Amino acid sequence: MEFDTPKKGFFGRLAQRIGDAIQLRPTVDEAFLDELEEILITSDIGMETSLRIVEDLREAVRMKRLTATEDVETKLREIIAGIVDKGDHLRMTDAYPIAVLMIGVNGGGKTTTIAKLAKRYTDEGKRVLVAAADTFRAAAAEQLEVWAGRVGVDIVRHQEGADPSAVIFDAVQAAKARGVDVLICDTAGRLQNKRNLMTELEKMNKVVRRAYGEEQTEVLLVLDATTGKNAISQAKEFGEATGVTGIVLTKLDGTAKGGIAITVSDEFDLPVKFIGIGERPEDLEPFDPKRFADSIFTGVY
Repeated sequence: MEFDTPKKGFFGRLAQRIGDAIQLRPTVDEAFLDELEEILITSDIGMETSLRIVEDLREAVRMKRLTATEDVETKLREIIAGIVDKGDHLRMTDAYPIAVLMIGVNGGGKTTTIAKLAKRYTDEGKRVLVAAADTFRAAAAEQLEVWAGRVGVDIVRHQEGADPSAVIFDAVQAAKARGVDVLICDTAGRLQNKRNLMTELEKMNKVVRRAYGEEQTEVLLVLDATTGKNAISQAKEFGEATGVTGIVLTKLDGTAKGGIAITVSDEFDLPVKFIGIGERPEDLEPFDPKRFADSIFTGVY
């Protein structure tokens, strides 16, 4: 897999703290492991996941008689890469035609992620259609239409306040009539209350899955890496409503710690399929477990 120029700032602070711990404690002891555990917990990696990582490390130290902190770093990379590596589930389905339902709270980067994903598919020669089913947020359809124009794909939209499931239904019919390879559907991220939002998402999910089937449907939850542990509750709530098949982690171009990817992968057994590393349409990359684990210690992705 080829990557662009490394992006800095992704795990910089965590890398620095782990580096300092290694330099200050040249040998492995319980004090070092306790310090490492604290570093992980305070870096957007959930407590249960942090405890698991350190316990796996402690077992490796005992079984393999690791004494140098440099060896611990190598083992840590292996453990973290193993947690986030979901094998074939890291990749999007290739059983075309496919539908992709994009879900997540407002402000998380959902609209720009749709544009980035549309560009990836069009660059691969796929015919793409987007559906503006976030009909409750003012100007949401207009915003998506602008992005669709930028990346050169068609859009299906209704007037503001229309039934979101009706938009999805019409988009499905249009996609089938036009021989579209990939239908990408925007959805609402906020309504009057949480129950109403989840009910709407459940309805849209049923429309898509009824038309495309399980194998040809992806439900991607867009999570803002800067929200930290709030992403855990989002993964739980949205997952219960729609059956999430993967995560897109956005805003990793700034000071985000990004450790939430490890927690979501561990607690919900969900693959991170893409990461957003900038604002340009091309700033969306497939998630690479080893590169991700390495970035924790190098501070560079």
